[in-house]
Amino acid sequence: MVSPKIAVLIPCYNEALTIGTVVKDFKTFLPQADIYVYDNNSKDDTVAIAKAEGAIVRHEKRQGKANVVFKMFREIEADIYIMIDGDDTYPVDCVQEMVDQFIENNCDMLVGDRLSNNSYKKENKRAFHNFGNNLVRNLINVFFGSELKDILSGYRIFSKKFVKNYASTIKGFELETDLSIYSLHNGLAIEEYSINYRDRPEGSESKLNTFTDGFKVIKLFFNLVRLYKPLLFFGVVSAVLFIVGVLFMIVPITEYFEYKYVYKVPTLIFSIMLIIVSLLAFMTGLILDNISIIDRKNFRVRYNSTK
Repeated sequence: MVSPKIAVLIPCYNEALTIGTVVKDFKTFLPQADIYVYDNNSKDDTVAIAKAEGAIVRHEKRQGKANVVFKMFREIEADIYIMIDGDDTYPVDCVQEMVDQFIENNCDMLVGDRLSNNSYKKENKRAFHNFGNNLVRNLINVFFGSELKDILSGYRIFSKKFVKNYASTIKGFELETDLSIYSLHNGLAIEEYSINYRDRPEGSESKLNTFTDGFKVIKLFFNLVRLYKPLLFFGVVSAVLFIVGVLFMIVPITEYFEYKYVYKVPTLIFSIMLIIVSLLAFMTGLILDNISIIDRKNFRVRYNSTK
């Protein structure tokens, strides 16, 4: 039996302190893999160190992790793709077990789960990151009916089918959220593997901004709910508008039954407009939901036809 071709994908920006360790670890624990380091305009010695350790180094000038990963997916040919950050926060010694689980269970995506064993909670020193992880995870699990434990992990394994069919318009660190919701929406096979997360070594700085990037992730989540679950999204909007419209209508109706005359005509007109808009919102959700169903069917046909 021919062994699958494995590619390790490491997007990097100013990771000179840690990239050498990450590449060496993969050389040790997964020697059959091709290791690709895609540099995203680093100002330090990331490129030189990666080359010295034997990685295949390429470049992406457009800033943003998602831009780097999209280029990787487009250019690299393999059977199995392992994506990992270059900050040495994810363990590599378990990668062969992760690959074995991925192959054995015929996954589309395997996620390195940092949260199940509380290693992220213990090691992570960045304020509000634990809260943000739990918030995003709970939102996605509720809205998409899933039971994922780690939505934002940057340690993932993908099938070739996944990589060659994945498409998105995001640019930055919202990538992991998009990957998770994309997989759930399209009914792909997702599994998780519990890993021991460790914080960045002293001197290595995170590129994430807790509040700015957190807001981007939450904004992306609601945009994806609107895109992938339009009936739910517009149904909620419709219900809110309808209730507000009915509440505004109470006063004019009460006046009519009491005085046989409506004095607050503008209020009546406004309430009727709200109810009409609520009905339009509901119809919009129905139409977009049908389009979404057809799109998922077309995706499955395209996905299954990918060799």
